[in-house]
Amino acid sequence: MKPLKPFEFSFAFQKLTAGLAASVILLAGPLVAAPTAQTQPAHTNSLRSSFILPANPTEGHDPFFPKSNRPYEAALASTNSSVEITALVVRGSSGPPDHRLVIINNHTFAAGDVSDVITEQGRIRVHCIEIKHRSVVIEVRGEYHELPLDNL
Repeated sequence: MKPLKPFEFSFAFQKLTAGLAASVILLAGPLVAAPTAQTQPAHTNSLRSSFILPANPTEGHDPFFPKSNRPYEAALASTNSSVEITALVVRGSSGPPDHRLVIINNHTFAAGDVSDVITEQGRIRVHCIEIKHRSVVIEVRGEYHELPLDNL
């Protein structure tokens, strides 16, 4: 038997694989059934999970962080609605008159910025409304306050 040249080998291999593929398709054709129309039931019961956030540690805790107070923060926020505005202190101001910046409790704000400021009472969400020449107008929990820049 004489050895095949590379071109003849690849051509023979292609014919063999094409023949095998065609026979598999012809034999498997009758085995594949056409999809049948399935009717959907008129009423489906879908179960939904419901989660209730605990108001205190006796009602439950976070299973992954059992010592965390995070689940109770929503309940604490509603009971502690009065914010001590004296915890917010203006530490400095800078910038040109058309783009002023202020530092409130080590956090820099421009007009329109919203961020959390860490105080002794915890985190307080502060929205800097306007930076005036001698004061800063901020919004904390829906209440507007004006912090003076005189102590700088």
